[in-house]
Amino acid sequence: MTAKKIHAVKIKEHLQELKDAIAIGIELRPATIGFHTSACAIDLLELYLHTLDKIPIGKQIKHEWFKRPKPEQKIKPLAERHLPIEFTHKEEIFEHLYTLEEKRNVLIYGHATPSEIKATLLAFESIKNILIPLLQQGGEDIEDPNQ
Repeated sequence: MTAKKIHAVKIKEHLQELKDAIAIGIELRPATIGFHTSACAIDLLELYLHTLDKIPIGKQIKHEWFKRPKPEQKIKPLAERHLPIEFTHKEEIFEHLYTLEEKRNVLIYGHATPSEIKATLLAFESIKNILIPLLQQGGEDIEDPNQ
């Protein structure tokens, strides 16, 4: 199986897990939502950047790169250092990834509030609404069971 197909299979799995968690109830599945929104967003971004030939096959993007930079930070954000490339909607995608990373550990390991879970789902939906159409334009067929 090619790297792009592996991403597509993982994305489908993440989306199905999110659909199931939402059906069960978001307050009952915060860890599932925290993990799968983060992992799926990273897989979507990786697949998109592979499709554009902006990153080589085999390069992995890590969720830890998306810790929100501090306003007083003098060096480039970690995500910018690891991905010094330009692509459509980069700033908007990174902003949503920063939100996912901020909420991820609270949802997975802590005691998430319903508003934190909803903010996570909203940030993920925004990423998905940007990247899935771009992937489809690039010839990648991503089926979203939530649609």
